[in-house]
Amino acid sequence: MFLLFAILMIVSSIDCANKKTDIVPIDNTTDTSGTSSVETRKPNSNYKPAFAGQTRIAAVKTTTPYKVEKLAEKLGNPWAVVVMPDGRLMITIKQGYMEIHDTNGALVKKIIGFPKVEDGGQGGLLDVAFDPNFATNKTIYWSFSEANPPGNLTAVAKAVLNEAAGKVENPTVIFRATPALNSALHFGSRLIFDKDGNLFVSAGERSILEGRAQAQSLTAGLGKIFKITTEGKPAPGNPFLNNSSAKPEIFSYGHRNPQGLDINPATGELWEAEFGPRGGDEINLVRAGKDYGWPVITYGIEYSGEKVGEGIQQKEGLEQPVYYWDPVVSPSGIAFYKGDAIPEWKNNLFVGCLNIGHIDRLVIKDNKVIGEERLLADKNERFRDLASVNGMLYAVTDAGNLYRISKE
Repeated sequence: MFLLFAILMIVSSIDCANKKTDIVPIDNTTDTSGTSSVETRKPNSNYKPAFAGQTRIAAVKTTTPYKVEKLAEKLGNPWAVVVMPDGRLMITIKQGYMEIHDTNGALVKKIIGFPKVEDGGQGGLLDVAFDPNFATNKTIYWSFSEANPPGNLTAVAKAVLNEAAGKVENPTVIFRATPALNSALHFGSRLIFDKDGNLFVSAGERSILEGRAQAQSLTAGLGKIFKITTEGKPAPGNPFLNNSSAKPEIFSYGHRNPQGLDINPATGELWEAEFGPRGGDEINLVRAGKDYGWPVITYGIEYSGEKVGEGIQQKEGLEQPVYYWDPVVSPSGIAFYKGDAIPEWKNNLFVGCLNIGHIDRLVIKDNKVIGEERLLADKNERFRDLASVNGMLYAVTDAGNLYRISKE
């Protein structure tokens, strides 16, 4: 199974980008809703949801005409697309560099000078975030897989961006999700700042059984979401600051492989997407100090078909996902829609999906999913990350393409 997964992860590493705008008109003026789910495949198990609407919610359909443009291609192996403070796009390339693109997809500058990454398997240069005071200090933060013999781990570094020179200066690692393990899988890892200027960091449990067991341990940095300062210290108010038996950087735990983080603009709360095994991909509303259950509870099964652990889906004291998929969609980057160009999308959550490649739209009301739509399924792409700005969505794919979705 590992070999099959590794094959799926291999994509082109061509180090170039060019602007290409292919406007694709979309006929999407039909009714807004239906009664059946968008999911037609059989589930992997007979597990029952904990509440109505937790999975296979009724389908909805966008009524506002929109267009899809391919802005760039042959980007190498992109992992994140993040809106810069000035509205341009920073795209991270797993092999160890970044690219600045303008809003129409044209390459502006390649950025180098990053510490060496382990770019095998799911590792590499991963997410990027901009300091809340970027306009004055030009500081950026990024996550990457770092060699840490005899294994490797998810690390976070910071540096000053010298765009004119095309490099970062004085890079410094400020946080490491220890312990290091010998695995090429489940690094996480997303970064996002909260309103107070602290940084959320997600880290996976590294897939192997040694790491899986540590997702429930407060003394380990695997299978966690952290909240740290810009210096890599525990953020003020963290839930385990006064617990001598816990890592004080931990914000939540019991996660498997969290590759999606965003803050709901309507509520200011943190939402997360993470991969399950066979089934059990999750969308979670993440709150301080909560245990999200992996591997004690899950709606997925082992790749072998066996139960995970005791094969239970609910347990007192463990959080339920807001939504889950079975079979998987393999959710990676997520983005709440920001803007008014397509009013019916306002504050909807969009999920980049690698399995049966599409972008998933989740309509959320009162912290519940009330509708689901699959977009761009005709592209046959593995959508790795999404960004939302000025009423538009940008997406990068494992094949090295950059798309923009906007009102027609």
